Amino acid sequence: MLPRCAISVCHVFVLVLCLSSAEDFDWTKNDHGSFYYGTFPAGFSWGAGSSAYQTEGAWDTDGKGLSIWDVFSHKKGKIQQNDTGDSSCEGYHKIKDDVGLMKELKLNHYRFSISWPRLIPTGIKSDHINEKGIQYYNDLIDHLLESKITPIVTLYHWDLPQFLQERYGGWQNISMVNHFNEFANLCFERFGNRIKYWVTFNNPWSVAVEGYETGEHAPGLRLRGTGAYKAAHHIIKAHAKVWHTYDTQWRAKQKGLVGISLSGDWGEPVDITNQKDIEAAERYVQFYLGWFATPIFHGDYPQVMKDFIGRKSVQQGLGTSRLPSFSPQEKSYIKGTCDFLGVGHFTTRYITQKNNPSGRSSSSYFTDRDLAELVDPRWPDPGSEWLYAVPWGFRRLLNFVKSQYGNPMIYVTENGVSEKMLCTELCDDWRIQYFKDYTNEMLKAIKDGVNVKGYTAWSLLDKFEWDEGYSERFGLYYVDFRNKNKPRYPKASVQFYKRIISSNGFPNQREVENWRRKAVETCSSSNQLLAAEEQRSTAANILRLIHDPLTSHMEMVTEIVVPTVCTLSILLSAVFLMFLLRRRN
Repeated sequence: MLPRCAISVCHVFVLVLCLSSAEDFDWTKNDHGSFYYGTFPAGFSWGAGSSAYQTEGAWDTDGKGLSIWDVFSHKKGKIQQNDTGDSSCEGYHKIKDDVGLMKELKLNHYRFSISWPRLIPTGIKSDHINEKGIQYYNDLIDHLLESKITPIVTLYHWDLPQFLQERYGGWQNISMVNHFNEFANLCFERFGNRIKYWVTFNNPWSVAVEGYETGEHAPGLRLRGTGAYKAAHHIIKAHAKVWHTYDTQWRAKQKGLVGISLSGDWGEPVDITNQKDIEAAERYVQFYLGWFATPIFHGDYPQVMKDFIGRKSVQQGLGTSRLPSFSPQEKSYIKGTCDFLGVGHFTTRYITQKNNPSGRSSSSYFTDRDLAELVDPRWPDPGSEWLYAVPWGFRRLLNFVKSQYGNPMIYVTENGVSEKMLCTELCDDWRIQYFKDYTNEMLKAIKDGVNVKGYTAWSLLDKFEWDEGYSERFGLYYVDFRNKNKPRYPKASVQFYKRIISSNGFPNQREVENWRRKAVETCSSSNQLLAAEEQRSTAANILRLIHDPLTSHMEMVTEIVVPTVCTLSILLSAVFLMFLLRRRN
């Protein structure tokens, strides 16, 4: 990896136990270390993704209402460096530009979300429908279709209308089921003639746990031991209701599909000869992806969740389990409400058995699982603290879905890697490696018989990364957030991913190695363009600060010193790359 402007923060607590657990076990028996050269099935769909709050900006433009993320990000201390998504990538004003980037990438599909408060400012349909918001999404959908890019639309990517949070308590309240159904029905009515793939919820695990258990995400509630389970219960019911609404009212004429996108890390037992570790690893996945997938495919929560949470609730002196229950009618209503399963996956953990205390004061989603998560320090971790590159875990997870849920149709809805630094090196060799290895493990899973139909790289652009603000970047395209115009620059991974798409896989070793070399050659010139632009921006900032005697020392550092250091780093990296390429030739 090339030198970078800041080093990612490692986990404070890292243990390595019994590395023999890296051996394949249970449903995947092939060597996870080998690379498979071959192509994906004909018609396999390649895409990239985004979400409304992370990319659109225009937070109070054209009649949009407040979302819980608008309010949460404006509270001091909630987001890294007090960043907000107020302007973000200015995607609201850059439809043509961004669709042009997708065409350059030769994407087959683009996954984006619709902002509920942009369409219905209060979240209650009978109050008001914002036609300007409708028009924005009409324009985006039409531009995508004109460019032969299939839209995959997520209805809820975390931006609940603030009014619903204040009046009802958000997803803690059963009334959200009907309000969400009305919003979804409006989307089917206005956009369904052109949309064939609908995702009800993106990663409801994060909505429930980080929104209502830990408080790290909006709305920032810490309802330990109960909040996450109640939110998830209502989300599952809301998903089922929307699926039935589409099935009965729209499917016959629109002929679309409705699914849900569930995120899941893979859990690998620390010791594959230890039954308790094997059970703990299975429990980890069931408490994560299975929490939502098992009711949707089988009608009820995973038995292990019911057992563990129920037993701990009794030990805490509670009359009923903290995990809510579905009635027989609800079970049959929820079961089978999935035309395709969206899978979001980023990383893997080693898992071992750990008995947690069961006192009422210590109850939480995390202690309910009775396990410990471990990582191998040899795993690459270029960006987010939680994100280690462990490609073989992806194949394991996909095979788990196949075996647990009857081999459903799968679209990978999120997969990618970040970098965490003050400035970004456009020659993102680590991201090329990540995409290469993870998509290859997906190809192996397809050879195993897993029914994967498409893959969505996360993400198209650098964007607002929730509680991390702009300190982490997942984009294929670099966004210069210091520039009001938010210009985009292609990283090396753009060229590499484009080659995978064009070849529909990996033809042979020589060609794939050639892709990487050409991608690095291309990004060195992009680095020079970015450096030149940053020099112009820095000069403009110096002139502005000279005329502002009240400017603080800290502003001088962040506005001038950091960009200047970044510019020099980019230029030096470009020179170093050219030197290496000349030596190689």
